[in-house]
Amino acid sequence: MYISSPLIAGLVPGGWELVVILFIILLLFGGAKLPQLAKGLGQSIKEFKKAAKEDDEPTKPEAKAATEAKKPESSATHGSN
Repeated sequence: MYISSPLIAGLVPGGWELVVILFIILLLFGGAKLPQLAKGLGQSIKEFKKAAKEDDEPTKPEAKAATEAKKPESSATHGSN
């Protein structure tokens, strides 16, 4: 994975960092608890994506209605003296 921003690239762990992080997680939670943690993480990600998708869908018709409401009226209705 290539990251173009040097600021973000410094925050993303590399190969050995990931191995160390996974080893620490294994030590803290044990091998029996890891499948439960992975399942919970997967469900959380699934729910987050579902909520994000639901949030995007209702705003699309509202945005279209708002742009249609802002269209200028014809020049004949602006009053003539």
